[in-house]
Amino acid sequence: MYRFLLSRQWVILTLIALLLIPVMVELGFWQLHRHEHRVAQNQRISEALAADPVPAEKLTSPGHEVPRADLYRRVSAKGTYDAKHEVVVRRRINSDDEVGFHVLTPFVLDDGKVLLVNRGWIAANGPQTAFPKIPAPPKGEVTITGRLMADETSAASGIKDVRGLPDRQIMLISSGQQADALGKQVLGGYVEQTSPEAVGGSPQLIGGPDHSGIGPHMAYAVQWWLFAAGVPIGWVVLVRRERRDRAAAQAAPASEATPAPV
Repeated sequence: MYRFLLSRQWVILTLIALLLIPVMVELGFWQLHRHEHRVAQNQRISEALAADPVPAEKLTSPGHEVPRADLYRRVSAKGTYDAKHEVVVRRRINSDDEVGFHVLTPFVLDDGKVLLVNRGWIAANGPQTAFPKIPAPPKGEVTITGRLMADETSAASGIKDVRGLPDRQIMLISSGQQADALGKQVLGGYVEQTSPEAVGGSPQLIGGPDHSGIGPHMAYAVQWWLFAAGVPIGWVVLVRRERRDRAAAQAAPASEATPAPV
């Protein structure tokens, strides 16, 4: 009755079904792990943003690579802006998706070390080859607070670190590169300024990271598991249909051979 399952076609079909089930189950767990990672990341960012600011030098130092655990931590620093060595980061967008620059200003601490501060976004107000007009930072000693960020890389951001740019323009924020350019000790990473707030034409402060959404990963996980459950069901349906079709095909010649009554 089910000898057709030993045919080459059905053996291949059965093997494919047996292979698909664990693959789909594993894909479901992969999406589940991505969901759990997103939830944990959102929790970590939320805790970092809610924590009281700590001095920047407690979390970073010259040559230090900011770890994932310290990203978005609120930090504070006291010092003076070095507007003379300010640079701009090209092709950055604001909350309205307008293309402009991020303003990166060295912030000289009391001990002489430098903290890179991203003061915010400004619109492109001239040709790309010219240094844009930038609102001056406050003069004298000030205290700032902001979110600690890691150095940018092409691998993480997808932005190519183009060389030969116009003077004082960069593509990626790198404390190492700025340390070479300034000839000073520069703390690893940089800070996205959140305070003092932007006033009087100052650069637009960068908004905080989105840490509320969890993405579709859990829904994708459930979908993969439903697909895995559907494979054996589909296999059974096909087997029963094949058996029914074969039985009907065998019965048809028998009925045709039976002579009609006179």
